[in-house]
Amino acid sequence: MYQVFLGKISSLSTDPWAQALTRHAPQGARRARWLAGRGLLSRLFAPGPLPDIVYSEQGKPFFSSRYPLWFSVSQCEDDIALIVSDEGDVGCSLEQVRPQDNWRTLANAVFSNAEHAELENETPESQLHAFWRIWTRKEAILKQRGAYSWQIVSIDSAASAPHSVSQRQVGSLSLAVCTTTPFSLTSAPVHYVDDALAGKSSARPE
Repeated sequence: MYQVFLGKISSLSTDPWAQALTRHAPQGARRARWLAGRGLLSRLFAPGPLPDIVYSEQGKPFFSSRYPLWFSVSQCEDDIALIVSDEGDVGCSLEQVRPQDNWRTLANAVFSNAEHAELENETPESQLHAFWRIWTRKEAILKQRGAYSWQIVSIDSAASAPHSVSQRQVGSLSLAVCTTTPFSLTSAPVHYVDDALAGKSSARPE
């Protein structure tokens, strides 16, 4: 089972599920993002409690070993994405498809030969979208592995590997997930958590 959710940080961070966690939230710029992510997870597990969350040495959050579920969260500006799995570890990446002055420099620095070929096969007007498509795939793999950000250069999202990586364009957002078993974003529903749902409980994952 894989479940993928998209929502807005500004609404999720202020709904009752998030506000119940405010005493645990960090201060500063990360606070709203932390509250949005933890609040969304809390809603998914209601009416039961949110399992304990621990961190790897690289800072990857995961449920304690007593709970056989995995998750990954990604944020970009006011948007947040979450994937929850009972089939193994997962990674999630969300980016706004936007102009980036140095995107070619970044591609030259971290893209593999196969990723460069994929980029160059696009028309000039489509190459910026292709850059973000490849970038989010690489980030999703990086997060699934729990690796450090500088290790993105060693990841080839176009290569065959013992994982599944899938990317989907959602409006102006590029969303990618990396899963342990085959899973496709293009054929699976993405659940939108909008203002109308704020404060309400979603079904607990089975």
